[in-house]
Amino acid sequence: MDTARTLFGKIWDAHVVRQVGHGADLIYLDRILLHERTGGRALKRLAERNLPVADKNFVFGTMDHIIDTDVGRTHATKFPGGKDFIQTFKEYSKFHDIRIFDIDDPRQGIVHVISPELGIVLPGSTLVCADSHTGTVGALGAVAWGIGSTEIEHALATQTLPQKRPKTMRITISGMLPKGSLSKDLILFLIGRYGTKAALGSVVEFAGRAIESLDIEARLTVANMAIEFAAWSGLIRPDDKAIQYLSGRPFAPKATEWDLACEYWRSLASDPDAEFDQELSFDASEVLPQVTWGTNPAHVAVVSGAVPAPWDNESRRALEYMVIEPHQAIESIGIEAAFIGSCTNSRISDLREAAAILRGRKVADNVVALCVPGSSAVKLAAEAEGLDIVFKEAGFEWRESGCSLCFFSGGDSFRGAKRVVSTTNRNFENRQGVGVRSHLASPATVAASAVTGRLTDPRKMMG
Repeated sequence: MDTARTLFGKIWDAHVVRQVGHGADLIYLDRILLHERTGGRALKRLAERNLPVADKNFVFGTMDHIIDTDVGRTHATKFPGGKDFIQTFKEYSKFHDIRIFDIDDPRQGIVHVISPELGIVLPGSTLVCADSHTGTVGALGAVAWGIGSTEIEHALATQTLPQKRPKTMRITISGMLPKGSLSKDLILFLIGRYGTKAALGSVVEFAGRAIESLDIEARLTVANMAIEFAAWSGLIRPDDKAIQYLSGRPFAPKATEWDLACEYWRSLASDPDAEFDQELSFDASEVLPQVTWGTNPAHVAVVSGAVPAPWDNESRRALEYMVIEPHQAIESIGIEAAFIGSCTNSRISDLREAAAILRGRKVADNVVALCVPGSSAVKLAAEAEGLDIVFKEAGFEWRESGCSLCFFSGGDSFRGAKRVVSTTNRNFENRQGVGVRSHLASPATVAASAVTGRLTDPRKMMG
């Protein structure tokens, strides 16, 4: 009798080429994603070693990390040495005949946004990229993880990667999110409750009614921040929502291959009696709009609540860096900038949520506000709906797609603003610029805060 297996175990076992010793398996890779920050150097080193790319048909590159997002942009970037990164990527992608989505390509965008959007990532597949948030696409039932530059070379040359099998964790979230709470609030609540190391080295499968009720873009937000939970990757069972989402995508299967793929995808689920190394559970009805007050994603509180008292040296240092006081009301904290973007919250649904708050309102006079769509396709879709007009009339800068101010790169800047509310995934010291104090929140909370000029519960502005 077969042993009951987890969803992760089924996908992993199907991709094991052979065992390679020291507890590692050689894993076949269905997709390899590249970006201009690291992809060019990896491709160049392969050329210098006279090594070909094993299968160029399964390698995809995009410009996202260090390009500027100004309207009418060129390849210029203020990132130190950025021009060389971009040129090397273009040159050696051409040398190896690798397709890349350049800034003038309608398929261009943040790597973790375009891979689901284009149907590059598929349920049951394996995918790697030299970026820590690669696990985002696990929301579609793929095993995806971030790797380093040397590993990218190995992956490109062999279409495989030696990898030790990670542990497994299941987080079952029952109930439903209350009105006004979004998927970003859900994942921030989770990290705040259990800490930033709770899933260390584990694949986290998210399950339960609350997860099933989320649309695919909301699930992508949850899986995106699994890495801030110290997870090796995030994973969600592919269901009919996932299949409907992928239908007709450019790189998804077609015709009879689509029918066969759907039959396989519907079989992908953890067995009812599968055992996980660790299990956690909570009820989504507990989740109210969240915002971080400190310098890691676990430093989080209800927007309508107060800053907690410090409990260790790290939390004390966080309060000092953020220049806020224990027990201070969250909604008394003023902001100088607002940012909507990044691979966490830059999809069309995110922009709709923010626009619903901004419609008919204005950004506070002292606030610099930017909206950077996650892909060129998202930008065009938003413009077709008139969302760009809503953002611009409210006082937001409307940009081209890219990673932008998820971290301090490219040509974007908060122009001296030090306290920022942001839809990104990391609030580390100096993450968004030297001395910048970042508060993580949902698109709705960021929009509401931009209007008032202070951290604000978005429910006050919801119909």
